[in-house]
Amino acid sequence: MALVKTTSNKLTTITRNEDWASVLIGFLLIGIILFVYKPAVVKFSWNSAQTFLATATHSVSLMNFLSVTLLLLGVTALLRIVNNENIQSFIAGFIVLSLLSYISLVLTANEALKYWGLEYVIFSLLLGIIFRTIFGLPAFLKEAVNSEFYTKTGLVILGTGIIFADILQAGALGLAQAVIVVLCVWYFAFWVSKKMRLDDELSAMIASAVSICGVSAAIAACGAIKGDSKKLSYVVSLVLIVAVPMLVVMPMLANAMHLSPAVGGAWLGGTIDTTGAVVASGALLGEDALKTCTIVKFSQNVLLGVAALLLSVSWTLKKQPGKKVDYHVIWERFPKFVLGFLAASLLFSFVLQPETVKAGKDSFKFVQTLWFSLAFVCIGLETNFRDLFRMEDGRPLMAFLTAQTFNIIITLAIALLLFGGILFAVPVFTK
Repeated sequence: MALVKTTSNKLTTITRNEDWASVLIGFLLIGIILFVYKPAVVKFSWNSAQTFLATATHSVSLMNFLSVTLLLLGVTALLRIVNNENIQSFIAGFIVLSLLSYISLVLTANEALKYWGLEYVIFSLLLGIIFRTIFGLPAFLKEAVNSEFYTKTGLVILGTGIIFADILQAGALGLAQAVIVVLCVWYFAFWVSKKMRLDDELSAMIASAVSICGVSAAIAACGAIKGDSKKLSYVVSLVLIVAVPMLVVMPMLANAMHLSPAVGGAWLGGTIDTTGAVVASGALLGEDALKTCTIVKFSQNVLLGVAALLLSVSWTLKKQPGKKVDYHVIWERFPKFVLGFLAASLLFSFVLQPETVKAGKDSFKFVQTLWFSLAFVCIGLETNFRDLFRMEDGRPLMAFLTAQTFNIIITLAIALLLFGGILFAVPVFTK
């Protein structure tokens, strides 16, 4: 009996730790999707009020979404049962969160919004804010609001899509540009944020979002440093709002400067922060530019796990008092979800067969999307709309725009050197 109790206590200790719990649930879902059940991906598209209603109430889409929601609800409820936590209120609250998430996905499916690169996270955030403004935050809903857990679990699932072999596809030049841009822009963005008297958390999130890959990088950075979710929602809002004018203006500038498709694509892929906006802007420059900007963007995306790992370690060392390095403290404070992210990436890169990886790719992407959507609904429920846009008297906005301007200039210079035939022959990319 004593042995059973001790084992139970150890298990509860792990499952009550948010980081470890996200890794456990993430890999449980990975196992289910690989070997038991591959959720059907829900794809929407509409362009008018009539087609919006038809899309939102489409029986097949509803059933597919419901099946995935039940899967996520089941594994999360299992975790709560293990921890002896309230289950009835959690289920009711999770259903409300899922409904808001579903609406955000349908809204994002508008063809015009797709073109402008507006992503589901902004609608999830806004719906959460609107719900709280109208209804407040009922007690039963509080049981299900856990933005950090949903975010970290989504990041573990995100690891399944970061395949190391694809780095080779990006080519040496694409990877070289990504490394140079990420390092230069991250340190400049962090420096300028500190000059504008922003705190370390907000500075790190802004720097990661501008330099790496926008929303995903901001989310990963927030998790790595255990940051404030309200600051994360602000940075994500900036990323998505600024990406819209960049989508239109930067292809126009590329044409005005008579940049080649390779240079123009590399420039767009290295500066625009959202994947949807990158694809839309690249398409405006033609097929060759689209291929180039997509691959360059992917080169930056594959650095996300490495960046999160380095950021979490350096952050722990920075916050540790005294000069002596206590590696036990580093391990205690280290965000374990980063290990889950890297483990998933290694598993899908080197262990599983390519056919297996390809077969589950869409399902993993959709499950990851749902976790992030739930997370931002929760952030919206916890956020005061006025506070969000009055944060720090506009200084974060100025820091973000300054860093993005620097990003645009230095990435253009690097793209010209690497892709313009100055240092190397102009590369030919394929998807």
